[in-house]
Amino acid sequence: MYKRFIAGLGGAIALTVLHEVIRKNFDNVPEINKVGEEALEKSLQNFDSTISSPDQLYAATLAGDVLGNGIYFAGTATNSAGIISGLAMGAGTVLLPSKLGLDNKPVAGNTQKKLLTVAYYIFGSMITKLIYDRIK
Repeated sequence: MYKRFIAGLGGAIALTVLHEVIRKNFDNVPEINKVGEEALEKSLQNFDSTISSPDQLYAATLAGDVLGNGIYFAGTATNSAGIISGLAMGAGTVLLPSKLGLDNKPVAGNTQKKLLTVAYYIFGSMITKLIYDRIK
């Protein structure tokens, strides 16, 4: 079981690094972090709590993304679902924010953002599977 979690975290970290490098160096690309930050802020409001520092909000969101994506990839990308799990997660990231009352423009504002968002998650699932196949 721990090998799946290691592989899932590896895929999640790879996805996050890819996203951050592209986000910081190119225009008109997904900003998945903004959706996560908005979701975290809204969740904290339910507990009458906030994170006032933008840097702390970013760090908390990043940590939550890596952990959540790692758990998801550990459970899906290490088995026969493989790339399909990345496709499903990417599609969910594009389609669900607006259904959850979040701004979807950072990930679905145009076709390029939608395609890149899905591609990031497929990449993460592929890296997860690669790591898992090497360590199992």
